[in-house]
Amino acid sequence: MALQSGIPVSFEAYFPRGAFMVGEVEPVAKWSDDGERQGQDLDKNTGHPLWQVRVIDADPEARKGQNEVTVKIASIAEPAAPPEANGLPFRPVFFDGLSVTPYVKESGGRPRVAFSLRAREMKPAGKPRSND
Repeated sequence: MALQSGIPVSFEAYFPRGAFMVGEVEPVAKWSDDGERQGQDLDKNTGHPLWQVRVIDADPEARKGQNEVTVKIASIAEPAAPPEANGLPFRPVFFDGLSVTPYVKESGGRPRVAFSLRAREMKPAGKPRSND
């Protein structure tokens, strides 16, 4: 059986220390082959518009340059951003239906494996668990 989308992964496995949304929800731009913007990109499986959010991985073990990721969400309506935490610019966030798709990224002539993240839904994060 071939996967029709990314590899399913639990939120807790990918973000063991939680995640924080920064910035705003933005539409994913669709680009033509000649570099012209053509409105909002659509999900290939559902046909719904694609949205993206920047997320900070709260794991202190995350390597430099890898603690900020983008998560894409297919949704008819713009997903609602969770509330800010105590006036800070960070919003604790939880993703349902998280999946990861590995791909090869060319950077400076040196290929490396990168990951694209998608989620079915974005929600405010629950209360943090204690480490007891």
